[in-house]
Amino acid sequence: MKKKESYFTTFELLLFTLSLFISVFFFFIFRNSEYLYLISSLIGVTALLFVSKGNPVGQILTVVFSVFYGIVSYSCGYYGEMITYLGMTTPIAILSIITWIKNPSDKNKSEVKVNKLKNKEYIIMFLVAILVTGGFYFILDALNTNNLIISTISVFTSFIAAYLSMRRSRFYALGYALNDIILIILWVYMSIESANYISMVICFVAFLVNDLYGFINWTRLSKKQMMN
Repeated sequence: MKKKESYFTTFELLLFTLSLFISVFFFFIFRNSEYLYLISSLIGVTALLFVSKGNPVGQILTVVFSVFYGIVSYSCGYYGEMITYLGMTTPIAILSIITWIKNPSDKNKSEVKVNKLKNKEYIIMFLVAILVTGGFYFILDALNTNNLIISTISVFTSFIAAYLSMRRSRFYALGYALNDIILIILWVYMSIESANYISMVICFVAFLVNDLYGFINWTRLSKKQMMN
């Protein structure tokens, strides 16, 4: 009998395990008592595992992560992150669930069909992102948001990443990777005030590595689907 191939590769399982380990390790090493931070990190890492496979389950978990992360952001005065994830990322992730389920690959129903966008759509996307970000700037300023400029840039990168994810483009992962870098900077500022926030820095470092892998795997999926 031929041994059934595992859904996740050895590398993916190692990356997932390592991401979970460092999230838990740094949470407890700095004696963080805010377990909501840890829960959001673990959910987020799990979501990225499935998203990197093009599995709609990843988008469902993204919705759950967005709610938890929105609460964490509110507690820290990062109203931009709260509004972005609850008011923008969550609704787009819900739309992504629908579009991913409706567009499976020809050979694998649990794998989304990778889409190639036209240059015109990229231009429109960037223009809309600029308008959305500009509007958010004044809202965040009125709310006295911490680290206003960085929070505003995060809105831009989050919109780009979420939109590309909904449209099933492999470049979604690069958008999220860029957003991860912005969020690492954002939480480093908070970590200067309290070591409790270091766990959030580690969280997005793990996200960055997973998103970069997501781009690599989606590129592989795109080539495989074109050959079939």
